Amino acid sequence: MIRTFIKERISWIFLIVLLQLLGLFMAYLDPSLSLESMLYYMFLSLVISSLFVIIRYFRETAFFKELDARDSTTDITTLPQPNSPFEALVYDQITSPVEQLEKEASINQLLLEQEKDELLSWIHEVKTPLTALRLIIDRTNDPTLKSELMHEWLRIHFLLDQQLHQKRIPFIENDLFIEKVDLEPLLYSEIHTLRSWCVKKGIGFDVGLASSEVLTDAKWLAFILRQLLTNAVKYSEEGSEIRIQSSLQKGQTTLTVADNGRGIDPRDLSRIFDKGFTSTSQHQDQHATGMGLYLAKKAAAPLGIHISVQSTVGSGTTFTLTFSQENQFLQIQGV
Repeated sequence: MIRTFIKERISWIFLIVLLQLLGLFMAYLDPSLSLESMLYYMFLSLVISSLFVIIRYFRETAFFKELDARDSTTDITTLPQPNSPFEALVYDQITSPVEQLEKEASINQLLLEQEKDELLSWIHEVKTPLTALRLIIDRTNDPTLKSELMHEWLRIHFLLDQQLHQKRIPFIENDLFIEKVDLEPLLYSEIHTLRSWCVKKGIGFDVGLASSEVLTDAKWLAFILRQLLTNAVKYSEEGSEIRIQSSLQKGQTTLTVADNGRGIDPRDLSRIFDKGFTSTSQHQDQHATGMGLYLAKKAAAPLGIHISVQSTVGSGTTFTLTFSQENQFLQIQGV
């Protein structure tokens, strides 16, 4: 800060030195001026000027020292109080835009909350005619027509479900209810939802759960499984089988969902959980939203679930959910 102050006040220092030299020069030109008296004056002047500069250093740099030591944040309450008109000018130039941005952010937050509430309300309203449509489809006697209608109904149902959970994920911590959950009924419930689609493609399931109890939130775990299962069914070949297995390793339960589908290109593996990413090898796929795996990953993080993937092009893909140990999970949640 001393070096900065000297750079800022270098013109003052030059002026003081110039005045001393001017006095010395005048004493040299004017014999009536005593050189000893002028040197004494210069000495006193330099002492007074030095004291002035030192005092001004401490007074003028106190504000900027606190400003320099302050963490980079928009919290204006951490700003030092100004002690001079120039410091007040700097203070106002910092606080005014921040206060304006905070007001705009508050308004935008309210608008986003309103939009979220309206969208959630709309989704719930749409579910009513969607349920009625499901009942109408169930009464359809034509098996081919019924299968086609159920396939389209499922697509609408899952898109609405994704949108609903996408809006809820930012507030997932407020919606968690952690308990011991049995994987078996949860899995079979999700498989049952996909039954018509699986029947149409001739896809079966091989379920083997060596460890079926985990500590998690049942609703959000069901959502994660829904994304993995729909992906597995979507990309599996007709007449193939999806294998779902669980095991207990070093106190941690792992659940794998493996299909025999087209697999994932190695260059895409690191990006499949990115928002909006679909595929580079099948980029023309208009039905892919690129949101399922992204939302699954986002929902898994607060639950302490790690999702990993292994895939071979042309041989299939395996997703693995690794659940935290109970004590680790409680530490993550701060319980």
